[in-house]
Amino acid sequence: MLNPNLDEIQLTKDEYERYSRHIILPEVGLEGQKLLKAASVLCIGTGGLGAPLLLYLAAAGIGRLGIVDFDIVDSSNLQRQVIHGISWVGKPKIESAKNRVLEINPDCQVDLYETRLTSENALDIIKPYDIVVDGTDNFPTRYLVNDACVLLNKPNVYGSIFRFEGQATVFNYEGGPNYRDLYPEPPPPGMVPSCAEGGVLGILPGIIGVIQATETIKIILGKGTTLSGRLLLFNALDMKFRELKLRPNPVRPVIEKLVDYEQFCGITQAKEEEAKRQMEMSEMTVQELKQLLDSGADDFVLVDVRNPNEYEIAKIPGSVLVPLPDIEQGEGVDKVKELLNGHRLIAHCKMGGRSAKALGILKEAGIPGTNVKGGILAWSREIDSSVPEY
Repeated sequence: MLNPNLDEIQLTKDEYERYSRHIILPEVGLEGQKLLKAASVLCIGTGGLGAPLLLYLAAAGIGRLGIVDFDIVDSSNLQRQVIHGISWVGKPKIESAKNRVLEINPDCQVDLYETRLTSENALDIIKPYDIVVDGTDNFPTRYLVNDACVLLNKPNVYGSIFRFEGQATVFNYEGGPNYRDLYPEPPPPGMVPSCAEGGVLGILPGIIGVIQATETIKIILGKGTTLSGRLLLFNALDMKFRELKLRPNPVRPVIEKLVDYEQFCGITQAKEEEAKRQMEMSEMTVQELKQLLDSGADDFVLVDVRNPNEYEIAKIPGSVLVPLPDIEQGEGVDKVKELLNGHRLIAHCKMGGRSAKALGILKEAGIPGTNVKGGILAWSREIDSSVPEY
């Protein structure tokens, strides 16, 4: 429980009216509302999780909110990042979030950090806040946030989402476990697909983000039982919640300083290996592919390695679908061999990453090929704007 000097915290007449439903709750009361006003919370990210989180923390009367993000609003965000609107597409997310927060609660102090959180700035950014809420979507930043919270002794309210499933817990609170107790080591790069590749139900981050907001408020009030030591798992398709117990690992390494988290997660090495593969791999631009298609040449097969539902959204004329999972499992390799029948192979995906991976597998099977740089997104943006972006 946080312990500010409540004698210095006063509510205005408007605040008494605004928070009356809180104040009449015995578990909150006037003292609890003053605690909320005195509290400071740092939200890392204004995406799917950060959007509902910031909305509800602002509405609850949190006195100071910090927002860390360096991204801009994209139209594909609007399906789930409900703090942003159409008028903010192309503009910084943190500015959009601040605008909406102040619409809800003009008395809230909003601090903006339009930067990537790094080992160099994390401690300075996190230090002034009582609680940190992790709304990020990548492993390096999750480990960075965790380690900085451990070093500064800050509660870390965690959430993550993917497709139809989400999870939430509270790390580093009252002697409880931290993120490294749940995930001692990160998975290999590329093992866990991003939401951009795997998709996410738009409502899901709303549910998990609101759970994070609830845990944050409970910590501030010092009421109830938090998720510390419990990992809450949610499956939206089955509408089921499960819990797993979490305990501190007595032999876990002591966190003494922040490190290079991209290197720790293997991303630096993966980027170097990917760059090496790109240098070794034959590539073509979408303009070159367009020229080839327009020429009427019939000595090649254009293979699309995306998932079937992506293929339904948008496709390049003449392409044949062979999903990457099929290629990884082997049956797709045989299908590509049948399709080629002596012709050369050209492969594409959404942005070029999955097709590069597919070509690597096919090369090992004795099937060389050429990758389309930028994938179908580049085709839509540079060749045919009628092809939907997603």
